[in-house]
Amino acid sequence: MTRNPGRTDWHPASWQSMSAAQQPSYPDRAALDRVVSELSRLPPIVTSWEVDALKDEIAKAQRGEAFLLQGGDCAENFDECTSENIVAKLKILLQMSLVILYGLKKPVVRVGRMAGQYAKPRSADTETRDGRSLPSFRGDLVNRSPFTVEDRTPDPALILRGYERAALTLNFVRSLIDGGFADLHHPEYWDLDWVGHSPMADEYHSIVRSISESLDFLETVSGAPVHKTRRADIYAAHEGLHLLYEQAQTRYLGRREHWYNLTTHFPWIGMRTAAIDGAHVEYFRGIENPMGIKIGAGMTREWIQDLIRVLNPNNEPGRLTLIHRFGAKSIDEHLPALIQAVRETGSPVLWVCDPMHGNTESTADGTKTRRFDNIVAELEAAFRVHKAMGSHLGGVHLELTGENVTECTGGARGLTDGDLARAYKSTVDPRLNYEQAMEIAMRIAGLHK
Repeated sequence: MTRNPGRTDWHPASWQSMSAAQQPSYPDRAALDRVVSELSRLPPIVTSWEVDALKDEIAKAQRGEAFLLQGGDCAENFDECTSENIVAKLKILLQMSLVILYGLKKPVVRVGRMAGQYAKPRSADTETRDGRSLPSFRGDLVNRSPFTVEDRTPDPALILRGYERAALTLNFVRSLIDGGFADLHHPEYWDLDWVGHSPMADEYHSIVRSISESLDFLETVSGAPVHKTRRADIYAAHEGLHLLYEQAQTRYLGRREHWYNLTTHFPWIGMRTAAIDGAHVEYFRGIENPMGIKIGAGMTREWIQDLIRVLNPNNEPGRLTLIHRFGAKSIDEHLPALIQAVRETGSPVLWVCDPMHGNTESTADGTKTRRFDNIVAELEAAFRVHKAMGSHLGGVHLELTGENVTECTGGARGLTDGDLARAYKSTVDPRLNYEQAMEIAMRIAGLHK
C-alpha cells in the first residue's frame, strides 16, 4: 500500500477505514457508541506539555545523554488499583533508576507500564475449554476473566471504568511526586519492607548512602539545594491496542497545531498490530506523542524501514523508540541487520531492549515462566551487539512488580520451577520480583558482583 506519510489526510477515526487487528467484537454497537462519545467529552488523563517533555527526554536518550527505564505489569487489572500497589510500583522504579543513575552517571527517564495497560492482544479470538468456546479474555478494558458467557462478552462499560482507573492511578502518582515522595534526599520513602534482609537491599542502601553524602557535600559547598534532586518525573505508557479507547481521548490543540493522544504519554505498537497498511499504524502516524514499536524475529528490513517512513517522515528526534525482543538464542542472529536497516533511513531512534517476551517458556506442568539467566543473557547480548554495530542501547523495557512474587525462576534466591506456585499472581505473563529487578539494575549499572 502506498500511503502519504504526511498528516494532512489524517483524523482520529481515519483508522476505521482499514483492517484493525486485535479489536474486540461488541454485540451492542449502540452502547459502544454511547460510551465512546461520553469518553470523548471527559477530561484528558495526561497533558500535551507532559507528552512534549517526554519526547525531549527520549531525544536525549537517543543522543546517549540519558537512559530510559520502562517497567511495570504485563497487564494491569482494576482490582489492583490500590494505593499499596501503586506505591510498590513507584518504589521499584525509583530504586532501579537510582542504581542506574549511580552506575551510568547519566539521568534516567522513568516510564511506567501503568495507568492504562488494561488491554492485551491474544493469539486467538476464542478460548476452548471442555469443548466449549468463548471469546478470549482481552484484559479488564474489554471483558472479564471468568470462563462464562456473561463475563467473556465484551462490555463497553469497562472502557469507562478503565479510563477512571487510569486517571485515579496517575492522579495518585502525581500527588506522591508533588508531595516529595520522589525526593532523592529521602530515598527511605522507597524501601519495600519485605526485602529488608536481602543482599540486594544491602547493596542498594550502600549506593543510597554514597549519593546522600555526595548531595550533602554539594549543597554544603554551594549553599543552595540541588533542585533537580527534589522530584523524579514518572511518565505513563501502555500498548495503544484498543483503538476506540485511544481515539476518544485524541485531541487537536490549536496552540500547538497537533493532535495528541491524551490517554497516555507513551503509547506503543505491538508486533501483532504493526502491519504497515493496518489500522494501528494509521492511527499512530497522526498523533504527536513519542511512541514505541515492538520488534522481533519476524520483523524484516523492509518492514521496519516502511514503519519509520510512515511514522516519522520528518526524522523528528524523540519520536520513535524501537523495543527489540528476540530471545537470548536469537538476538545475535536478527538484531544486527535491523540496526543497519534503521541506520539507512537516517531517522534518529531510541533502541530499547525488552529481554522478557522473547524468553517466555512453559514448565512441565504448563506454567508460563521466564528464566532469569536468559533475561540477563539477552540484555548483555543487546549491549554487545549495539556496541559492535556502532549503535547505542539507550533503555530497557521490563515486566516487573514490587510484590514478593515467584513468577520468573533464577535470580538472587535461585527460584526453581517448584517455587512458582508459592506466589504466582500474574494472570497473563510472568514478572520479575523486586530482587530480580534490582539485580537487572545492578547489571545495567555495571555494579553486579
